[in-house]
Order: sequence, then structure tokens, then C-alpha cells
Amino acid sequence: MHDAAKPAASASRSSRRYPRECRLLQRAGFDAVYEGGRRRASKQFLVFYRRREAAASASRFGISVKKALGGAVVRNRLKRRIREILRLHRQEMATGWDIVIHPRSSVATAPFGAIERELVELLKSAVGAASSAPTPPGTKA
Repeated sequence: MHDAAKPAASASRSSRRYPRECRLLQRAGFDAVYEGGRRRASKQFLVFYRRREAAASASRFGISVKKALGGAVVRNRLKRRIREILRLHRQEMATGWDIVIHPRSSVATAPFGAIERELVELLKSAVGAASSAPTPPGTKA
């Protein structure tokens, strides 16, 4: 009876994870977003975003935290908090984007709820505005 509960538990755990295919991991991916994308800023975040060639695929997110924001413990905490926000709101995000998030120094001391609201609103406004904007001639959407 105990073994029968394990598959259900692991299935629910895997659905709550932040999957690898939703992560932007390689430098080339970051560089492509910086060079070919747009950016949008808020009080606590700077977001760079670019439409993926495979627009139907899941959006990928990268997080870049400057060393000036603190030591390794602080930087890793910031990345964990941002990943948790992305994991919680993954279903609400538009598909087909590569997005790089740069937190500002105020994120380190801000309450989780405040940064969660601000980041989700910023991502929705950035990608939503870009989705409705016409694509310039000669560029890929």
C-alpha cells in the first residue's frame, strides 16, 4: 500500500518543478536576447526579452545577478526567489519567448509578495506589449 502512493507523489512533485526546458542556460542564448531583443524596466527589475523562432514552445527564462548585489549567499537567494516566482506563475506566462531577468539591489531586501507582484506584472506587460506590436520588416517575429 505504501508503494502505490509513491508514483502519485512523484507525479505531483514533477508537475510542480521548474523544468529544464524553461531555463535559458547557455551564454549564446543570453547573448542573443541581449543583442536581438528588447528591454523593459521596473523599480526592482530589468528584463530583456526576445521572441523565439519556435514560437509555440515554452518560454525560457534566464537570471543574471551582478556580483555587486552581494556575496554568493545573497546572489543565490535572489535567484531562488526569482525561480520560485517563475515556477508559481509559469502557466500564466506567454509562450515562445526567451527572457533574461536582472534584479536590482532593492530585491535583496524587498518582501517576497512585493517582488512577485512586480515581476509578474513586468513580464506580462513586456511580452504582452511585444506580442501586440507590429514586427518591423525584415525581422523575425
